[in-house]
Amino acid sequence: MQNAPAYPSLIEQANLVSAMLGDFHSQIRIQELHSDPKIEGASESMSSKKVFVTATWRDLAMLNFEVEPLLLAEFIPPGTELDDWNGKTFVSLVGFRFLKTEVCGFSIPFHRDFDEVNLRFYVRRTEGAEVKRGVAFIREIVPRWAIATVARKIYNERYVALPMTHRKESREQSGLFVEYCWQSSTGWSRMSLSTQGDPALPDPGSHEQFITEHYWGYALQRNGGTIEYRVEHPSWRVWQGRAKFEGDTSELYGPEFSMLLQTEPTSAILAEGSEITVYRGRKL
Repeated sequence: MQNAPAYPSLIEQANLVSAMLGDFHSQIRIQELHSDPKIEGASESMSSKKVFVTATWRDLAMLNFEVEPLLLAEFIPPGTELDDWNGKTFVSLVGFRFLKTEVCGFSIPFHRDFDEVNLRFYVRRTEGAEVKRGVAFIREIVPRWAIATVARKIYNERYVALPMTHRKESREQSGLFVEYCWQSSTGWSRMSLSTQGDPALPDPGSHEQFITEHYWGYALQRNGGTIEYRVEHPSWRVWQGRAKFEGDTSELYGPEFSMLLQTEPTSAILAEGSEITVYRGRKL
């Protein structure tokens, strides 16, 4: 197991959080003034068109597990419903690289490039004639306390900061190999995925397209409401892969999801990734 890299001290990260939240709320106040319905020409949807985060996502390892819908009932954000593929409901453990990150146009020192691992499921929301297909999160892991704190404060996303490492290798005989690791009080956990051959765009209506092409995020709020935000990126080329998971995640996900991750995934997909844009959320 690789040693986790050194990060800024908690005091330094606390100062960064204060600065990031201060800059963010200043911009939010300016945007609210321009989107106030009392002001002529204001639009209710204006705030959701403002950019919140830009970044590049790379090497998205996706371990996908079919589950009973009842397992997810308590996590479904109000105003959405579970999405399914061919009548099947899925949970995905996703590890990836978060690169060249900017928040509200600001690049934060020591916080541009990092790993993330999240446990997510798939939802949809119908608005008029449009069906918005999105994701909701059970838990998200990052290595920086400042990033986790900002995400919890702004979107009430279920972030936690833990030591993390990643590894990527191009193996002549066995193809591409990626691995994401994190350390909790129960020890190190790791997910890995091996591929062969060349990547390709998913076929329309395929399982791979279902897993990789949900362009909305939904976050359950403390008051029982929901925040909706849009994520923009092109279609990703993907590989089918062989996956492996090791570790005790009961502390992070609870016993049922922890047991689920010990089983063979229904599918394992590696996506190349791309530049992405996350837009400011709006309350439903």
